[in-house]
Amino acid sequence: MQRVMVVGCPGLGKSTLARELAAATGLPLVHLDFHYWQAGWVPTDKSVWAEKVKELAADPCWIIDGNYGGTLEYRVARADTVILLDFPTHICFFRALRRMLMGFTKKREGEFVDGCEERFDWKFLWFVLNYKRARRSRDLDKLAQFDGQILRFEHPKELERLWRLVG
Repeated sequence: MQRVMVVGCPGLGKSTLARELAAATGLPLVHLDFHYWQAGWVPTDKSVWAEKVKELAADPCWIIDGNYGGTLEYRVARADTVILLDFPTHICFFRALRRMLMGFTKKREGEFVDGCEERFDWKFLWFVLNYKRARRSRDLDKLAQFDGQILRFEHPKELERLWRLVG
């Protein structure tokens, strides 16, 4: 495991898992949200974003957390391991809502730049509720071309298996 993607619906705890995995393995950690969102929740231009993801994926080793389906193929081409968190929608929604409420107006250190404090965002919650229906199949299609190791977890309790593998 030298280049690990952590992907899945927003709200699952991808960033937390990636941070713990980086601490356990010593691999450098990349939060895609940190690179995508500019102060004030301004998204990076699509062409600039694609080049940034290619640059990040070109590094020799990493753990990258985040979906960003439009650039998934750049990471798939370089990764050797994919950790797919595929939890039920109600878990994703509850965790996303809890994060919004508990972290309201606070910045998630290392995950976002200054000016991207946690906020209550109905549009984001709607995205979480509709991820499986609207986006999941697209992401799974892109992962189907991956020839490395895919570790799929359908419930948080299954993550114990990951820690036994990392060891």
